Amino acid sequence: MFEDERDDKIYNLIITHGIDKNNEYAQFTEKLYSKVEFLWKESMSGSYASAGEEFFQNVDRIIFLAGLYNDNKELFEDLMKAAEEYSIPIVLVRPMGLEEVPEVLEEKAATIVGWNANCILDSIKDAPETM
Repeated sequence: MFEDERDDKIYNLIITHGIDKNNEYAQFTEKLYSKVEFLWKESMSGSYASAGEEFFQNVDRIIFLAGLYNDNKELFEDLMKAAEEYSIPIVLVRPMGLEEVPEVLEEKAATIVGWNANCILDSIKDAPETM
């Protein structure tokens, strides 16, 4: 019965980072670590604009922490281009404590989620594969 619910997939994620005045990256990854049944790893690059197909071919989801957008627009733009080019779903996480997200991000997102750990996992697992 519960065997069907088990998910042994290891999700390869890119999580936005950079200038982070409210420590959202650490709080987000803490939510992921709190769910020990969720297996994931993070891929990072010094330059997503030049990372190329070999880097992106195994990425399952790109996580946009919307609260970091204003201070890291170039990073977000590079990742939006990569998501489109390599058909990687974007999971958009609302800024902590806010419902509004930048429209440019909302248009690219496969799904939008708040800060509940269970909802985050569901959004990552269930994000549509095609954009």
